[in-house]
Amino acid sequence: MSKAMSVNNKIAWVHLTSKIRQLIVAVLSVTFGISMYIFMNSFTGGVNDAQAELVFNTMAHIRVYNDLPKEAQRLLPVPEGRDTVQFVSNPKRIRYTEGIKNAGPIRELLESIPDVVAVTEQLNENVFFHNGVSKVSGSLSGIDVESENQMFNTAQYMTEGDLYELERRNDGVVLGTGLADKISAQMGDVISLSTADGILKAYKVVGLIETGASSVDKSRAIISIQAARQLLSKNRSYATDVLANLRNYNDARSQAQRIAVSIPYKTEAWQEGNSQLESANTLRDILAVTVSLTILIVAGFGIYNIMNMTVNEKMREIAILKAMGFDGKDIVQIFLVQSVVIGFMGGVVGLFLGFLISVGVDHIPFKIASLNTLPIAYNPIDYVMALAFGLLTTFVAGYLPARKASQIDPVEILRG
Repeated sequence: MSKAMSVNNKIAWVHLTSKIRQLIVAVLSVTFGISMYIFMNSFTGGVNDAQAELVFNTMAHIRVYNDLPKEAQRLLPVPEGRDTVQFVSNPKRIRYTEGIKNAGPIRELLESIPDVVAVTEQLNENVFFHNGVSKVSGSLSGIDVESENQMFNTAQYMTEGDLYELERRNDGVVLGTGLADKISAQMGDVISLSTADGILKAYKVVGLIETGASSVDKSRAIISIQAARQLLSKNRSYATDVLANLRNYNDARSQAQRIAVSIPYKTEAWQEGNSQLESANTLRDILAVTVSLTILIVAGFGIYNIMNMTVNEKMREIAILKAMGFDGKDIVQIFLVQSVVIGFMGGVVGLFLGFLISVGVDHIPFKIASLNTLPIAYNPIDYVMALAFGLLTTFVAGYLPARKASQIDPVEILRG
């Protein structure tokens, strides 16, 4: 460090410590801005993560299934002459095969993709549930228990029983809590399922599950995929859906487009059927960033006013410094050092305060679905960005008065 810089820093420190109350006010304005930035982004991130968890506890990021063809097959060849009129009444698009007869290769393909973290197969069918005189329609899901639990953490939503009991017995069924209430079924009861083809089979209730999605809990039952194949007389590799989860669910659309080239089935990203959820997440992020940046800018204006007042109060001192040989760069450095010190002190305290506020909110009881407290996300990038924005704001807020101070004519000030 040169001698001139050392002297400039000492002068800046004297200016800062000459009015402690003014220094504290400036530091607190930055502290408030940084802490609110941290809290708003942590809370918004927590809400987005919680909503994603609630949505993705039964829905995958990417779904592969057998869908109707996009275009109807042409029933008659195109006529060669213009004098021929063709008319087809009420054409139908026909899907000649249902489901995926050999899901193994598709699963292997998905598992080979680096960004894919989990893959599972499901066999889904609409059935009727019978218990005594009760008869309710719903959805039956045949699952691969191990991979299903890896993908959706299904076992943690069990309110009674053990999900892995489905692997140990072919006649076991897990009911959603809402569905169990509808048909008055409890643990250990024997209920019957009937398919659209008239197949009727008895199952024993070995567990109850509550995912938090009421529409799912009121209509869904789970058995092992082997039992589902037996019930519906399907081959050992048959599935209606092959599901995949990615490291980042926001990449689902681009990954689905790449996968679709290699798979002769419909490959669908979660955004295709949940655009409202995607829009809500984006709007919350925009709102959080807007509010946070507004708070930081307001804090920056506060620092600007304080630095501007400091410049006005130190006019004669600045004039004397310039008369002693200090140039405009030295004056700019003196005041920039003051603003950066204020920004750093306020930023560090603001990070700590923002973390404490987030922790406090994280412990506020909030019982809804699977949540017990208000959701908070602790993302290190938020803390880095908060400090960076805080320093940038205070730098700009200090530079403008510093530039003004560097242009002072010492002769006019001293004469005045």
